[in-house]
Amino acid sequence: MSIKLIVTDLDGTLLPGGRDVPAENVKAVQDAVRAGVTVTIATGRMYKAALPVAEALGTDVPIITYNGALIRSVGGTVYDKHTLTPELVRRAIAFFRERGWYLQTYSNDELYFPVHDEHAKLYESTQKVTGHETGWDHLGDYTDNACKMLHITDSPEETAERVKILQKEFAGDLAVVQSNPRYVELIEPGVSKASALERLAVILHVKRDEVMAIGDSYNDLPMLRAAGLSVAMGNAVQAVKDSCQVVTGTCDEGGFAAAVYRYALGKEDSHVD
Repeated sequence: MSIKLIVTDLDGTLLPGGRDVPAENVKAVQDAVRAGVTVTIATGRMYKAALPVAEALGTDVPIITYNGALIRSVGGTVYDKHTLTPELVRRAIAFFRERGWYLQTYSNDELYFPVHDEHAKLYESTQKVTGHETGWDHLGDYTDNACKMLHITDSPEETAERVKILQKEFAGDLAVVQSNPRYVELIEPGVSKASALERLAVILHVKRDEVMAIGDSYNDLPMLRAAGLSVAMGNAVQAVKDSCQVVTGTCDEGGFAAAVYRYALGKEDSHVD
């Protein structure tokens, strides 16, 4: 199998603990690029939060953001976009407000939340973005080009319970996807990292069996299944490990770089020429 495109998740895959890209991962990407492989990212992050990572990697290609709802190049060209209707966003806001559940929204690649509480502060610090506090009364004023909404819970157990409730409440209107133990993404049905990966492959004229995808969480599953070679991180949830063809090391121990060298470049490590 000759790999021409590597698509990687960010948090827990390329980035350990939301930190900057480790030097070994940058080197692996650059070595792959020099070998003629295109490397890009697919993330639940908003575009402005993903852009610095793509720039650090030196990947001047379309990047998949908002869990597949937006494909936009480093230079700003939009290749594909799926947004939620203002009516649906406001319906969700009312549902969350009534229950006292945290919800943040996105409009024109800006972040909005009703209160600047610990959930909002956590998100800002890990994503390295600054949002706008609106109050519940005005959160629904910002609905233009809303690619997704995000619910943050207090625990993995609460996340599992809320996913079931939201899937039932918004069946057919929203795709409800868990992206980490405390994050629940709400996006347009049919939109995923997989659908965006397939679109990106067409744009880049790459066949399915020439694509390698790397991820660690539930929202990566469709993307991993859509790739010719699927790689699970060592820290991935069990469902991801069970679905992938191979498992690499954990994020903290350089599993991303190891996978690039072994499966895309045919080397055991970065020191093999």
